[in-house]
Amino acid sequence: MAFLKFEDIDKSFGENNVISKFNLEVEKGKFIVLLGPSGCGKSTLLRMIAGLEKIDNGKILLEDNLLNDLLPSKRQIAMVFQSYALYPHMNVFQNISFGLKSEKISKNQIKDKVIEASKILKIEELLDRRPKELSGGQRQRVAIGRAITRNPKLFLFDEPLSNLDAALRSEMRVEISKLHKRLKSNIVYVTHDQIEAMTLADKIVIMNKGKIEQFGSPEDIYNNPNNIFVAEFIGNPKMNILKIQKENILNKNTFKLFNQEIKFENVNFENGLYVGIRPEDISFENKSEIVLQISIDLVENLGSEKIIYTYLNNEEFRIKSSKNVKDKKITIYLPKNKLYLFDNNKKRLKT
Repeated sequence: MAFLKFEDIDKSFGENNVISKFNLEVEKGKFIVLLGPSGCGKSTLLRMIAGLEKIDNGKILLEDNLLNDLLPSKRQIAMVFQSYALYPHMNVFQNISFGLKSEKISKNQIKDKVIEASKILKIEELLDRRPKELSGGQRQRVAIGRAITRNPKLFLFDEPLSNLDAALRSEMRVEISKLHKRLKSNIVYVTHDQIEAMTLADKIVIMNKGKIEQFGSPEDIYNNPNNIFVAEFIGNPKMNILKIQKENILNKNTFKLFNQEIKFENVNFENGLYVGIRPEDISFENKSEIVLQISIDLVENLGSEKIIYTYLNNEEFRIKSSKNVKDKKITIYLPKNKLYLFDNNKKRLKT
């Protein structure tokens, strides 16, 4: 039985269709990340789960219970917002305990729950402070603490780290991951940051224009993208994609790449072909029959790694390496077993 299930979900705002025939089943205890560009429908989907947006068509079920017409307060769901949504006139203790007061439990029980949540999140010493006295990371911990105390069946996170600086984002990713392992809870987490998705998720839902492009583990999506959209969206820098012109397709399984013939058995790309390779898979050592000489336009120094930029076929081409490059012209090698092939519809061809 699926813990969380979406059946043919549709959502439009006026004539703008945001979610279209969305179907997904989520197992119990999983950390699911909805990942995609701005405007792809991921936050709208999260708000429909929470009951903050009406569903036009379809069903959302939590443990086989239909959520569509339930009030948000009856769904046993806790949501952590991008903006923290803390009450400025209340201290941390009052903010965390606010939702518990409506549940008609004793003051001692409320205190115990708040203390337990504050220990988990390491904010015990902040309970008397008001939000204006807290850093961004501390405010986000308070917002998460408020969610924890309710013991929900499902946690929803809507881009919770986007207002934090890079160092705090990294720290909070670790904290949220630890929290998931400790609580063994279900989490649906929205982000457009692929690093968050890859480091936090059990499964990632890649969304585009209200539809699922791919659903799978971070490793599977990275290594086996279904199409060019997914291939370019996951990976930093993004995958290099080169279009092979018709005159360079010699037969159904042989093509020319920079005047070098490349053959793949059991593949038919007579109708068109795109070739992809990840920047980190390109080598400076002779390990491949595909050899290229390039002129370097720019080297981006990231410390332990360098991103080298050049242009091939009038397209920007990126190489990721730990090697220090001083020459303006270098030789690179493209391992054949690291090439990704896509058909004319930009769908992955299995090799």
